[in-house]
Amino acid sequence: MGLSIRSATAVLLGLMAGMANAQNKSPTVEPQALLQAFNNVRARGCSGIPAATVPLQVDQRLSAAATRTAAGTELVDALKAVGYRSPRTTLIALSGYIDAPAIAQGAARYSCQTVMDDDYKQMGFYAQGPRVWIVLAAPFLPPRSTDKDQIEARVLFLVNEARSQARMCGNESMAAAQSVRLNGKLRSASAAHAEDMARYSYFSHTGRDGYHVSERANKTGYAWRAIGENIASGQLNADLAVQGWLKSPSHCTNLMMPNYTEMGLAFAVNPQSDGGVYWVQVFGLPK
Repeated sequence: MGLSIRSATAVLLGLMAGMANAQNKSPTVEPQALLQAFNNVRARGCSGIPAATVPLQVDQRLSAAATRTAAGTELVDALKAVGYRSPRTTLIALSGYIDAPAIAQGAARYSCQTVMDDDYKQMGFYAQGPRVWIVLAAPFLPPRSTDKDQIEARVLFLVNEARSQARMCGNESMAAAQSVRLNGKLRSASAAHAEDMARYSYFSHTGRDGYHVSERANKTGYAWRAIGENIASGQLNADLAVQGWLKSPSHCTNLMMPNYTEMGLAFAVNPQSDGGVYWVQVFGLPK
């Protein structure tokens, strides 16, 4: 069963006029000045929204993306063209502000919640005449392969915590189930499929070789009486992956199946792929 979360790009486009006596002037915008102005605004908070705790940093790829949006390119296409991957991005377009502090204050006045959002850690911009295009982004921070053992252990903990309680999976009532334990062969089956999906940028229970989870488990030498698989893409950490499975009726049902006693978990990362991060979870009942 598969759960895919694509990078969701929100676009906030606001054309705003500044003071009447500044409408015909071009803004004076230096990258460091605008960065400092935004961080000054974020440090103060606005409209009752607390201050951001993380300062922004300039990323030149985001400035290149802002330049493309000024020429009419959709933000999602502009980000792809410059090679910047992000789970969340926002475009703010302003007009009529004469300098960096006024631009930052105008952006906060238009959407304080967006400017204060701690998920946004990087920014880029492009100025042309009296108009400025600003891109705020949450950087793509996937799990590290060096942490795979800890991540698998975290998923095991979350799965067993979920299985310890009866729950509704959609319209189906699932009783509490016994805990599962890790199995190296199921981990190998999970890893082979996660790595293949990440490398070739596809999302399916059917591998490019036509194999399904049963054949992949057989290849590892795992002798099974029952076998099942959950897949996911786009989640940046183990908690989000498990939360996604539990919120999906079919994945939740699979995770809660009472006959499973073993589990393997793997993930693979490819920033150039459609999903970015691919997760595979294989459950089994051995013979």
